[in-house]
Amino acid sequence: MKIDPESRTLQGLTTFILFVVVNILYLLTCLPVVTIGAATSSLYEVMLRYADHERGDLVRGYLAALGRNAWRGTAVAVVLGVPAVMLVFSGVFWLSMSSVLSAVAGVLAVIGACYVLAALQYGLALVGWFDAGLRRTLHNAILLPAAEPARTMGLLLLPVAAVSILYVAPQTVVLAVTIGCSFGAYVSTFLLHSVFRRRQADPSELEPVSPHSGQ
Repeated sequence: MKIDPESRTLQGLTTFILFVVVNILYLLTCLPVVTIGAATSSLYEVMLRYADHERGDLVRGYLAALGRNAWRGTAVAVVLGVPAVMLVFSGVFWLSMSSVLSAVAGVLAVIGACYVLAALQYGLALVGWFDAGLRRTLHNAILLPAAEPARTMGLLLLPVAAVSILYVAPQTVVLAVTIGCSFGAYVSTFLLHSVFRRRQADPSELEPVSPHSGQ
């Protein structure tokens, strides 16, 4: 039997396997915890590139991006991730109280956490897709949720939906371990591409940046 390497079925199977390999690599490189920022920005980088006309090698591209994004990805994760975690815990604490003032404080903390988490997503994606300094990356990441509210809502709903599915159907953890992170990042790149292209065409108050030289 002759196998046609150009067949869509074979190409689809190959892509699926590559997504699984990248997903497992991502989870493994997140295990030290301090590397989560670098790993996530690298995952965004290869998926943004793949979503842009299927360019780049997923596995080798991810491994190469880890070293390239190590410093900025970690810095963005610390600068935006720590406040986000603090706001989440603050929101949970205040909402556990019974007074009206604590409820208001809890709601404000949750809203703030959502904003900072969205900025964190943008920041890590900016690290992977653009060649810019840390200050400029953080500046743009903090402004983008306010500049793109509709797309930001979509970016936030994707992980919320994934966590909700895991909570309702714990058996889907198998999908999360095998392909969930890489596929989720791939889906989110369509929103990210839309945001980045709109901001490059009309930068308004955002600081201009150039595409990553690794692309």
